[in-house]
Amino acid sequence: MSLLPTPSELVARARSDLRVGLPVVIGDGAEGLVALAAETLTGPRLDALRALPGRPAVAITGRRAETLKARAYDGDLARVRLPADVGAGWVRALADPGLDLAEPMKGPLVTEREGAAGLHRLALLLAKSAQLLPAVVAVETERPAALAADLGATRLAPAALAADLALHHPLLPVAAARLPMAAAEAGRLHIFRPENGGVEHYAIEIGRPDRTAPVLARLHSACFTGDVLGSLKCDCGPQLHAALAAMAQDGAGVLLYLNQEGRGIGLANKMRAYSLQDQGFDTVEANHRLGFEDDERDFRIGADLLRRMGFSAVRLMTNNPRKVAMMEAEGVAVAERVPLVTGSNRHNAHYLAVKRDKSGHML
Repeated sequence: MSLLPTPSELVARARSDLRVGLPVVIGDGAEGLVALAAETLTGPRLDALRALPGRPAVAITGRRAETLKARAYDGDLARVRLPADVGAGWVRALADPGLDLAEPMKGPLVTEREGAAGLHRLALLLAKSAQLLPAVVAVETERPAALAADLGATRLAPAALAADLALHHPLLPVAAARLPMAAAEAGRLHIFRPENGGVEHYAIEIGRPDRTAPVLARLHSACFTGDVLGSLKCDCGPQLHAALAAMAQDGAGVLLYLNQEGRGIGLANKMRAYSLQDQGFDTVEANHRLGFEDDERDFRIGADLLRRMGFSAVRLMTNNPRKVAMMEAEGVAVAERVPLVTGSNRHNAHYLAVKRDKSGHML
């Protein structure tokens, strides 16, 4: 086996590069893009980017462009021309809606309407996958391979990057051990890691579920604020404990704990969304102002975990019809949808109403 990185490993490296403020080059042949994440951009790096041939632009999603009243000629994204007299702080303010009140005057914003935006779109998807704000400052280049070598930057072939971002990377078992819990003493915790070295996911097995029958199962997305801190802003903590208690009462079950915090946008962006909610925006509106979609999670992970544990059918504990549809689409039969009702309080009543009215949850 070659010691050279695979395309998937290069993508993993590129995510880390963006998170620490390093540039990434996307391109092959005579078409390329040098991109830096807006969130981790520094003044010196912006100056170095400006020194390259070409006109820098800040790529933002169509959702964020709508908030900023910027024309998104590319449909799902806008390429905002970078004014010559602004610094890294201006770029971050363009990307982060948490700064909208402090820095309301960013325009007039001029957006590009000529040329292709495919590489900018890939750069935004890469930033999203790194759980950064979906905004990058970028310069087009006609010599991507040579420039990547000059900069010591990770270079990604566009086709390989697009394929990797759309791919569900298989989950491999890492470790498992008996874990007595308050909900059930007969517990076992399984750790799985995607083959590309991404974030790990967990399966909590209660009792000894029969692999030949539909298992009582729950896909639970990680919620640090609800699961650990007991936040009253959501129903995640109560749902977690109610699901484990139901499995203990049933005698067997599997709870899949998926590390997709904040509907897949990460804890930092989730806290940004919470700050926007304090300004009066609901969950969906806050995600949109950040530049994300309503829900960025990948529920294929849950189906993969179940199959790897030997289950082909479930009694799924959920109020989310998307989870049912995903299971069926991935070949895991849903014998029954088991409602998970935990009540509400004055802090999460509006949140639950938005889940019902905008996200289609059956509450």
